[in-house]
Amino acid sequence: MSHPLGTRQAQKQRTRRALLDAALDLLEEQSLGSLGLREVTRAVGVAPTAFYRHFRSVEDLGVALVGEALESLHPLIGTALSTTGDAEERIARAVELIAGHVDRYPAHMRFIVRERHGGVRAVREAIRDQLARFTEEVAETLAEDPVSAGWSEDDLLMLAQLYVDQMIATGCLFLEAPASVPATGPGERARTREHVASMAARRLRLISIGRLHWLDRPADGGTSGRGAAGIGTAGIGTAG
Repeated sequence: MSHPLGTRQAQKQRTRRALLDAALDLLEEQSLGSLGLREVTRAVGVAPTAFYRHFRSVEDLGVALVGEALESLHPLIGTALSTTGDAEERIARAVELIAGHVDRYPAHMRFIVRERHGGVRAVREAIRDQLARFTEEVAETLAEDPVSAGWSEDDLLMLAQLYVDQMIATGCLFLEAPASVPATGPGERARTREHVASMAARRLRLISIGRLHWLDRPADGGTSGRGAAGIGTAGIGTAG
């Protein structure tokens, strides 16, 4: 009895995977708002009614794609923010994390970039919620760093948001790099990627320098604090 059930479950998973992959392929040429359910099922070779065994709507499929694109990044954030290595190693690790994720999920990440401000509300909200989770996770890590003493919760969230925004911007640059280079061979593409990585590291370093001096000026009540080090022992890196 368990064998037929297992076979049906495996077939269901294959069909779901095929629907997601077909949607990603179609979304290379159009937005989610213009994607039709019948387009997706026709590409997979299943009846439109089969779609509803897996997703409530095309919007629901889009939300699933958001999860695939971003959920796996959450445990990696901890790796990027670990205390292992010096400042430059932590910055390099963060940039490598972003580049690797883009390399593994290029179609997913192009979808995220396009739909982050797109016309499908449920997908915009799913992306927003994922990015908010990233921001909170980074802020929590920053708060545990002793050099964050004196920082308000709002300021920690603001700093975390700067890092998250920069990571997104870096992902966009890695996505665009191959397309922006003439077909002159892999050597030129590699040099372009190295340039993107270098610029990303410099920008992360610049944010860290800003953190270094954030508490140097008088605060709201006229008090002043010592400068907070860059993301430091719990973060991407100090200014070095």
